[in-house]
Amino acid sequence: MKLGVFTVLFSEMSFEQMLDHVKKEGVKAVEIGTGNYPGNAHCKVDELLDSEEKRKDFLHQVESRGLMISALSCHGNPLSPDEEFARVSHETFVKTVDLASLLGIPVVNCFSGVPGDHEGAKYPNWPVTPWPNEYGDVLKWQWEEKLIPYWREWGLYAKDKNVKIGLELHGGFLVHTPYTLLKLREETCDAIGANLDPSHLWWQGIDPVAAIKILGKADAIHHFHAKDTYIDQDNVNMYGLTDMQPYGEVRSRAWSFRSVGCGHSVQEWSDMISALRTYGYDYVVSIEHEDPLMSINEGFARAVKNLNDVIIEETPAEMWWV
Repeated sequence: MKLGVFTVLFSEMSFEQMLDHVKKEGVKAVEIGTGNYPGNAHCKVDELLDSEEKRKDFLHQVESRGLMISALSCHGNPLSPDEEFARVSHETFVKTVDLASLLGIPVVNCFSGVPGDHEGAKYPNWPVTPWPNEYGDVLKWQWEEKLIPYWREWGLYAKDKNVKIGLELHGGFLVHTPYTLLKLREETCDAIGANLDPSHLWWQGIDPVAAIKILGKADAIHHFHAKDTYIDQDNVNMYGLTDMQPYGEVRSRAWSFRSVGCGHSVQEWSDMISALRTYGYDYVVSIEHEDPLMSINEGFARAVKNLNDVIIEETPAEMWWV
């Protein structure tokens, strides 16, 4: 495995400054945003699509520093009832797949999307309970009329270009659990897999090691994010896990994102790394920083330190003892 970072953390730096900084901090891979929610500070997709020379220089800047690009990321909502936002999300996704294919980058990370509750809706709708029965009807319509048709077409588009899609299992979107990921994969193609982020599993009550086993058995983990979550049980008792308070309300929130090792023990992170290796994932562990209590540099450095203590970089030795 290789330790990496989602470089949106350093969007105020130039591309070259960012690469020098993360290299100095000890990572070996970068995940780069191409637009939508992550922005495109370090990757001007249209310019790179239009120029082979610029693509070569882009890769040279990365590889000359001994780094690699683990994924391009364009998290948006191509199913949004806001037609303009859906259009931009979709077009950015397609261009990102095209660029990944040209650059030989194997994974594009994004969200599955979530539509409204009918064709005339104004806002997204995320059903989370089967009753009253109208919620179940909405969910069925969303999957059958929006989600599956979209990813049947565009999953195959990515597969034809030898690119895998890493859907982040994120609350608020239709694919947010191992079950919903595998259900969509079964209805579409095996280019669809997970960009597995344990921080979004913990607050849903899902054990990340168990999720790794479930998805690993199906060869459905395409990328991995390293971000932690602190669960404050006193606040869970008040607000529940579907807490709608702003992320900045740390004192009263039921859960908050934290840097690696600040929400769950380093031993638990070691267990996840071992499970990834056991169940066939031997790619990049990409640090994502959204810790409200730490600066970017301190949170990033903490994650690097804790992950370097547990990441498995070398291939297993022969079992000389048996």
